[in-house]
Amino acid sequence: MAQPRSASGPAPKCRRLVLVFGDQLDETSAAFDEFDPQRDRVWMAEVDRETSHGWCHRQRIVFFLSAMRHFRDRLREKGWTVEYTELPPRRSEDRAPDHAGLLALDLKRLRPESVVWVRPGDWRVREAVKRAVAEAGLELEERADRHFYCRVEEFEEYATGRTLMLEYFYRWLRKREGILMDRAGKPVGGRWNYDADNRETFGKSGPGRVPPVPRCRPDGLTREVMELVGARFPDHPGTLDGFDWPVTREEARKALDDFLENRLGGFGRYEDAIWEGEPVLFHSRLSPLLNVKLLNPREAVEGALEAYEKKRAPLNSVEGFVRQILGWREFVRGIYWTRMPDYAGHNHLGAELAVPAFFWNGETEMACVRSAMNDLLREGWLHHIRRLMVLGLLAQLLGVHPRAFHEWHLAMYLDAVDWVSLPNALGMSQFGDGGIVGTKPYCASGKYIQRMSNHCAGCRFDPAEALGENACPFTTLYWDFLDRHRKLWAKNRRMVFQLKNLERKPDRELAAIRHGAERLREAWGGRYEPA
Repeated sequence: MAQPRSASGPAPKCRRLVLVFGDQLDETSAAFDEFDPQRDRVWMAEVDRETSHGWCHRQRIVFFLSAMRHFRDRLREKGWTVEYTELPPRRSEDRAPDHAGLLALDLKRLRPESVVWVRPGDWRVREAVKRAVAEAGLELEERADRHFYCRVEEFEEYATGRTLMLEYFYRWLRKREGILMDRAGKPVGGRWNYDADNRETFGKSGPGRVPPVPRCRPDGLTREVMELVGARFPDHPGTLDGFDWPVTREEARKALDDFLENRLGGFGRYEDAIWEGEPVLFHSRLSPLLNVKLLNPREAVEGALEAYEKKRAPLNSVEGFVRQILGWREFVRGIYWTRMPDYAGHNHLGAELAVPAFFWNGETEMACVRSAMNDLLREGWLHHIRRLMVLGLLAQLLGVHPRAFHEWHLAMYLDAVDWVSLPNALGMSQFGDGGIVGTKPYCASGKYIQRMSNHCAGCRFDPAEALGENACPFTTLYWDFLDRHRKLWAKNRRMVFQLKNLERKPDRELAAIRHGAERLREAWGGRYEPA
């Protein structure tokens, strides 16, 4: 229950008001340094805007609200005062809809001497809250976020005068942190990157026995949140049945330990593989826990290094896992904070469409898309290849506006916070930034999905065909995508091979492909209209 507020007048004046957002559930945060339970208070709020600005996966709402309420109760058990505003059962026009509005009201009531925080995960929220604190005439102290290896200022200094590439940033940070480095200052094993070893498929026999994922049974507090979300958001996508995500620090740590013990060993080898009916395979499912800071990236990296040292996991698996955290996660955060707000407006390919309706309900004949969407609606999570090379690939080839894809991504995934979603969705997936995050678009025909999964065997579409009744939409749209942006790809050296294949297509066939692609766009897409 929400902590009661005095009806007789303003609360006693406090020294520091420490702001904590839903992606900052870290007891070791610098925001809590020198916290005095007698004089300081913590401020947290569940806001309408974060759940009601558009459709949002119901498990995503449950995950954030339940994790926040458990964190609130943990702080209160320590004897700390937590000013916490819960989401009411029904929308109220009298209630401020966002963090800044709620905070402005509480600043008048609580009368703190100063406000303390670490940088939140959303540029929009940061700017709005800064204005609210300034308008209240208070000092806002922003402390360094120790959760990340690389501070924003360090990334900006690193990026100055450089052409940014993930691989070289990753090497720089590995050297600086001494991770997977030998005594001579060389990478362990003699290679920086074992990605070439991490593209195996399962073959016709499938993955065999896959270690089960630990499931967390909802406690009473989580069940209360589930009831709230079920009643308040009955039309939002996703099911609440089977919600089993960790929502406490203890549960998150058990999830990490289980991955390190049971799935890290197979992670690298089959990192890019897909198999019907196995949504997790050897992946970790740790990204939501890292992104709300129930887990620290250092303990995940250190755990993987220990597994390698004790010969419980091969180097290619450990390096691949480390690269996702130390490399990619740190890289996209740096891109986000050094490029915003302009970054959000990029649309390099001039895409115009909204996401198709089946991105919300999974109702499509394409087996790979249907399977991914059904798992996403059930779990609120997919591993990175299904995100990038199934759903993201289709949106890119079709011509979905990158901002629309980001908004969908932010709404549907439990681990989607703005700083990580925008560069991944708009940049890496949709190539909307024109090469800031990645040097080439991740584009492929249906044959890629056929090679990496078993979906195509049970699908009525033929990945080898771009024309005809059984043509795979991925394949039709792939050739149209290359042709549509032919002049642009001619300037990209990494697209030479694909363009040569395009040039072998007869003009008559390309004309028919263009017509087929246009029919798909007409059937699936309306024009994206920003909110």
